Amino acid sequence: MNLEEKKLIVVTHQMVYGAPQALKDYLIQKNTQELVFIGLPFHEQRMVFFEIYKKKKKIFSKIFSRKFSYGFLDYILDFLTVFYLILKQNHKYDFFFGVDGLNCLVGLLLKKMKKANHVVFYSIDFVPIRFKNVILNYIFHTIEKICVNKSDLVWNVSPRIAEGREQFLQIPNDPKRQIIVPIGVWNKNIKKRDFKDIKKHQLLFVGHLLEKQGVQLVLDAIPDIVTKIPDFKFIIAGGGEYLDILKKKVIALHIEKYVKSMGWIRDRSTLDSMMSESACAIAIYKPEKEKLYNFTYYSDPTKLKDYLGAGLPIILTDVSYNALEIQEEKCGIIVDYETKSVAETIVKLMGDLKKLQEYRKNAISMANRYEWSNIFDKALKHEYK
Repeated sequence: MNLEEKKLIVVTHQMVYGAPQALKDYLIQKNTQELVFIGLPFHEQRMVFFEIYKKKKKIFSKIFSRKFSYGFLDYILDFLTVFYLILKQNHKYDFFFGVDGLNCLVGLLLKKMKKANHVVFYSIDFVPIRFKNVILNYIFHTIEKICVNKSDLVWNVSPRIAEGREQFLQIPNDPKRQIIVPIGVWNKNIKKRDFKDIKKHQLLFVGHLLEKQGVQLVLDAIPDIVTKIPDFKFIIAGGGEYLDILKKKVIALHIEKYVKSMGWIRDRSTLDSMMSESACAIAIYKPEKEKLYNFTYYSDPTKLKDYLGAGLPIILTDVSYNALEIQEEKCGIIVDYETKSVAETIVKLMGDLKKLQEYRKNAISMANRYEWSNIFDKALKHEYK
């Protein structure tokens, strides 16, 4: 596909840098004739980002602030915002990339109005029960069915998404219609540190702070860890509704000197630098037997590729689809979702410098297979009906 002759749209909800932003950067690098990028509010991020690029040059940029959240009405407002901004351009676009069902639905409407030629449903996650409200959950999955069936192509970040749709939504798993476009990393852009320069007793977590992320297990393990590693440090880069609970736990356990909370780090180079200086990282997702609410089980968590790109061995639970692969490639170690297993693994890995160095090399090697440019090159070579 010659992107220099194409007019494209990417629409997503955003809080930090992820796959949609990587797609935007990739399309800019490819000298796309015109690219419209719309980033909608997500969680505590309450702004709409509207950008237009022509031949690598940003020709327009505007930020709309939303001071309040209106609950379910936010979704309707998002839909109308995208619809209005695109119609206002008075162009016909070659491709519309809708990240999540509601954004894709706007693309399908624009295609119906002959404002877009092709629509790609870019699916970052899947979960059988998205909302506890039965009606909302039904609406959500009805939109997903429409998007899968009516889009020209579906990009899934993991093979489990199509499997989940087939099991719970009775959507056939057609590999010609639903292709795997895994999460990647700009591995060539990440500065790698020599092993002698890293902080060998520094553990890192990056991401949205929820109970299911398992950060509390590390906090509970710290009193045991520091008896073996007195200069142990745990860096938390992220935010979320669980942050206050974690802060109270830190105080209750008297481990303030070992834990540092950085909040969200939105500058990518700063985050990459922090990751590369750490010894290893955690992704201790909480397992769920029924897998009805577990986003992680079906997705390809961004943080795993970010960790690998920075050369970070990962201490993780067997939840994501690639957890076993990461362990088999000797880039990480799978632990049980309990404090003792977490504490023992951290101490053992940090205490074995030879193993730590070997795992760092393996992590970088594995990340090389997931360079964003290669992933998008392959995805865009697919036939579009």
